[in-house]
Amino acid sequence: MAGPEKRRGCLGCSFPVLIVLGVVIFGILILGLLSGPIGQGLLARFGITVNLPAWLVSAKPAIHLAAPTVFSIFGFNVTNTMLAGWITVIFLVLVSWLITRRMKLVPRPVQAVFEFALGWVYDLCVSVAGEKNGRRFFPVVCTIFLFVAFNAWLSLIPGYGSVEVNGHELLRGANTDLNTPLALAVVSFIFVTYFGLKTLGTGWLKQYFNFGLFFRSVGGIFKGKFKVMDIFSGAVNIFVGGLEFLSMLIRLISFTFRLFGNMTAGEILVIIGAFLIPLVGINFAIYGFELLVGLVQALVFSILTLVFATMAATSHEAESHS
Repeated sequence: MAGPEKRRGCLGCSFPVLIVLGVVIFGILILGLLSGPIGQGLLARFGITVNLPAWLVSAKPAIHLAAPTVFSIFGFNVTNTMLAGWITVIFLVLVSWLITRRMKLVPRPVQAVFEFALGWVYDLCVSVAGEKNGRRFFPVVCTIFLFVAFNAWLSLIPGYGSVEVNGHELLRGANTDLNTPLALAVVSFIFVTYFGLKTLGTGWLKQYFNFGLFFRSVGGIFKGKFKVMDIFSGAVNIFVGGLEFLSMLIRLISFTFRLFGNMTAGEILVIIGAFLIPLVGINFAIYGFELLVGLVQALVFSILTLVFATMAATSHEAESHS
């Protein structure tokens, strides 16, 4: 007859182990609080001074929007955000190669996660743009999504920005440099323009430069066919086309500053949290929030690119059936 089962605590751990873990975690929390300016300020109110080791005290954060140069290659300046962007690209290429080089019919957990993520983005492209255009848009849309997301997530790795070179961080999230969101916005702009011209040809530009009716109406004056409404309608077409062209240019600005603003604000939040309460400044709440922000910004950037590309590619079909 089997003896009585040994009682366990929580999550398979005995109560003494849980108590020890709780004491250690509580000690880290208290130590982190005391080593930060909040804890030091509370102690100072009671006239208590605690001298902690220098490695426990976080330096006052310095926020720099401009990305500093960390080194130069043949006269070409390399900033810390540029270096972080290259690391993101290398990371994505390496992970993709490692996962796809030995793919199996019954996927392993890592392969299954990889296939699920790509399959989800592909289904999104197809649901928005249709089967034909979805397959064409998927590579660019998925690349933008992965690049933006992993740029944000890699910068959350503890110690990612702690190494300094010449007084500057060696690595800094690429999304926090205005140049990277601007470059992505330009890529999105070129992508949408390419498919607009590919599907409609130069006729795609008529939505921005629609002078045909106005010039025909003005030319009709010399032929004795003066129509005020046609001239008015032509002028309206030119005005509306100008607004459309302006909105396309403003799209570049909105894409750039949306990503830059959100990612920079998140980085500042993490830095300030780590400064105010070291050890617990790197906490699950802030990191969980930043993981979500990185995912949302990647989704917003890629989905907007997908929507605008779909609008450009389907305008030809709408006109051909009208």
